[in-house]
Amino acid sequence: MKSLIAFFEIPATQFDRAVTFYEKTFQVELSVMNCENEKMAFFPEEAGKCPGAISWTSEIEFSPSEQGVLLSLNCGNIDETFRIIEENGGKVLVPKTKIEAEGMGYFGIFIDCEGNRIGLYSES
Repeated sequence: MKSLIAFFEIPATQFDRAVTFYEKTFQVELSVMNCENEKMAFFPEEAGKCPGAISWTSEIEFSPSEQGVLLSLNCGNIDETFRIIEENGGKVLVPKTKIEAEGMGYFGIFIDCEGNRIGLYSES
């Protein structure tokens, strides 16, 4: 079965701030592309494909929100990731929580520096 996620875009109102936030939070380098009315910063490839990007555009309504779809990103250590998130202008909404199903790991939810609600997932 193919992965159900084809590509994700996380909206940003202050593009450079959002890029810095996600690079620091996940200790990765995002590839930035600037077009006339759109900016995108792509997350590193996974299995030969880019999973998603930070996006800004002046063309359409694409605003950060705490109310929309919840995207969860993998991380190594949720507690350490939350520390980095808070240091960089984010806010923890749901602290590290054990998933009740056996062997399913942990989750948490935060608000990023742009106001998006994002999830975290870790096996330990």
